[in-house]
Amino acid sequence: MPADAVTPIPLLAASLRMIAMPSAVACSRMFVQHTLTRWQLEDLAETTTLIMSELVTNAVKASGITDPKREQVKAEHVIGIQLRAIDASLYAEVWDRTEAAPVRKNPTLDAESGRGLLLVELLAKQWNIFRPSVGGKVVWAELPLGMAVEEPSFDHQRPPLMLPEGIRAASGPVEDRARMALFEHLMETTIQPMITVRLDDGS
Repeated sequence: MPADAVTPIPLLAASLRMIAMPSAVACSRMFVQHTLTRWQLEDLAETTTLIMSELVTNAVKASGITDPKREQVKAEHVIGIQLRAIDASLYAEVWDRTEAAPVRKNPTLDAESGRGLLLVELLAKQWNIFRPSVGGKVVWAELPLGMAVEEPSFDHQRPPLMLPEGIRAASGPVEDRARMALFEHLMETTIQPMITVRLDDGS
């Protein structure tokens, strides 16, 4: 191999923008199951689904509508979700348009809610908040893969993800913000460190 050859680092990424309403939680679970099956990472589906569900639930509460009447849906009711696998980590990421950070609560034993971030903290290697330049926030959680990710074989075709009609966010300014926020987080946490490592190694 030539001395100046660049060895690509496998990166898997998939994202989806949805209307911020309660049914987005169930659709996020479908997205995780479909994506991880396609990536041949089914062993992580159960844990990742739980984490994504909690992150999406918080995002819907922060920026969505709790009463799913179609006439209440406006262009700003958008959340974005993303799965990303690189090196030995899998990331679940959720964008919403609000600036307020989710609050980690300490519910009583008989409380019926409030355990979302506690569950994420328990299941994930780490979680945090990213503030994209387009506004809002990306709440993300990292799960260990156990080994470096490899490009899966896509020799056999899988059917596309079928979601309920009307759940995907329509194109527009807020949908664009969601797309750009997730891409910005991918760039900052994936591409830039890869470049830095190669520069430090003299590659």
